[in-house]
Amino acid sequence: MADFLRPHLDEITQEIEREVQLQVPEYARPADDAYVRTIRAGVRRALTLFVDRIADVDQDQERVARTYQEIGRGEAGEGRGLEVLQAALRLGGRAAWRRLTKAADELGLDSGEVAALAEAAFAHMHEIMQAATEGHGEALLHSTGELQRRRKRLMDLLFADSPASAEAVEELARAARWAMPRRVAVLAVDGMEEDDERLLPVGVLADMSARPARLVIPDPDRLGGPRRHALAPVLRGRPTAVGPTVPLSQIAGSLRCAARALSLMRRGILPGDGVLRCADHLSTLVLYADEPLIRALSSRALAPLAGIPAPQRDRLVETLLAWLQSESSVGVTAARLHVHPQTVRYRMRQLEKLFGEALRDADARFELEMALRANVVFGPSRERGRSGPDREHSRPAPECVRPPASPLRSTGT
Repeated sequence: MADFLRPHLDEITQEIEREVQLQVPEYARPADDAYVRTIRAGVRRALTLFVDRIADVDQDQERVARTYQEIGRGEAGEGRGLEVLQAALRLGGRAAWRRLTKAADELGLDSGEVAALAEAAFAHMHEIMQAATEGHGEALLHSTGELQRRRKRLMDLLFADSPASAEAVEELARAARWAMPRRVAVLAVDGMEEDDERLLPVGVLADMSARPARLVIPDPDRLGGPRRHALAPVLRGRPTAVGPTVPLSQIAGSLRCAARALSLMRRGILPGDGVLRCADHLSTLVLYADEPLIRALSSRALAPLAGIPAPQRDRLVETLLAWLQSESSVGVTAARLHVHPQTVRYRMRQLEKLFGEALRDADARFELEMALRANVVFGPSRERGRSGPDREHSRPAPECVRPPASPLRSTGT
């Protein structure tokens, strides 16, 4: 069998190479590529060593191990996981076994001899896989620290106050073995530890030292489904805000949005459980983009309500917001509030006395609705009944809904 196979080793090597390149995209490179030449030499070496094994030729086992440890290190250096190498070895092994069985038929081997051949082939594949795995693991052990440092520098560069040039980002991304995506989204996550980084999917950049932790998800729209499933175990039970999907050059904006949303989640203003998408809460995020400014707007626009006693003021605020959102329809407002239309008419007469022409001016109505929405967000009803550690994030009601030192005389009942 060994004598029969030796003249055909180059032919079998080419067959295995074609099979692997066809089935494993990571190896689909031009024939003159340096890495393909290395893999081709590795396949040729594997076949030669197997033929020597079945011919009872003495082998230097340490040399055999070194050969495939080097291939494993090369895979790690290319930034690939073991699953790619294992797939290639399985495909190559099947292709080689087809040629071996064909040779066994031509030589007329009996079933016992074919069984012995199979046992030798499986033992050879096991040794190759074991040596490659050792080399891969050894390379990762030595390179992970440096790789993490490079990726940390890349994160610092991406989020720097002064935007870096595209060339600088590309150069550091190559050094960090990070494929440059077209678009990214940034996740701000509470409660992550340094050890959690090893659980992240390949391609996700992470800065666990930041508070909150930052995760950069490449091309989240194109690869959203699989990547979301892979992230689910890591994020489970941790408040997470997903920033908007943006071009890589605008990554800092996605982080700002995610960090602001996470802060609002902590304060109970946005839902605080699970993963929250900023894209679903843009109006609240806009209102909170400048809190002092929206407070000033609320204080001015809702000044007529300042002297109204709290229970009555709350009813008027609720009615006015529903009325503006219902395009001034008494019937729709009543349905929204689950009250009788006559109740809405009565409250609107009070509001007419307080706001006058502002209820008919488009600009004033727009400011009123913004102020009322902010009042819903900022008002005391948000804080009532809250307890526990989140109370430290609560804020007092804005001036527009707290009576001043010298309250205005109420015009309603």
